Amino acid sequence: MCLAVPGKLVETQLIGDSRLGVVQFGGIKRSVFLDFVPEAQTGDYVLVHVGFAISRLDEEEAQRTYQLLERIGMLETEDPELEANQELPDAIHR
Repeated sequence: MCLAVPGKLVETQLIGDSRLGVVQFGGIKRSVFLDFVPEAQTGDYVLVHVGFAISRLDEEEAQRTYQLLERIGMLETEDPELEANQELPDAIHR
């Protein structure tokens, strides 16, 4: 089974022939390719699958999906890679 996750496009840039963007998923930000959604602009919500934005969707649909993912325990609110690389004591993160 494949899963595409909605995220908010917060930044775009052109690198060579590819359009890339930074997409925020809750508290996590990831770089994604935007070539399949040339109409997507900063502030839009996009559906992302394996690093590629595959379609745009409205904010209401994105919020419903976030709520569902949160209910089933699949929505992370912080980036685990960032937490693992920080040198602060665990007590500060709580």
